[in-house]
Amino acid sequence: MKVILLKDVKNLGKKNDVIEVAEGYARNYLIPRGLAAEASAGNLKQREQELATQSRKRQREEEQARAIAQKLAGLRLQIKAKAGEGGRLFGSVTSADLAKELERHGITVDKRRIELEEPIKHVGSYEIPVKLYPGVQATLAVTVVGEA
Repeated sequence: MKVILLKDVKNLGKKNDVIEVAEGYARNYLIPRGLAAEASAGNLKQREQELATQSRKRQREEEQARAIAQKLAGLRLQIKAKAGEGGRLFGSVTSADLAKELERHGITVDKRRIELEEPIKHVGSYEIPVKLYPGVQATLAVTVVGEA
């Protein structure tokens, strides 16, 4: 019996795969648990529409990520933080601080996308990678300025 997997199933396949399984396995296990649906003409057509919608959504997200990467390429953030002797900051600058500063410039980036290995604790200039989408990465230029 041909079925369309509605979820990833270990040792069978991934979501939206069309596979051939024993009829008893499909009727007694996969379909009742919501793991699969019978591969009827209507279900196959619906699957194709869902795949096309997902593809358009991914393409739109990637285009938005590339646009943000373009904006980040021409931007240099300047963050002011209280600093002591030797340029050591009182506290630190985290990815959340960088995300807030980007938001002030009209760019929305999730703080988890900013790949800051450890918080910035010294005054200076930094190049920080930002992973916007799989295959789309930008570099954020940040200058931390100390104030008394």
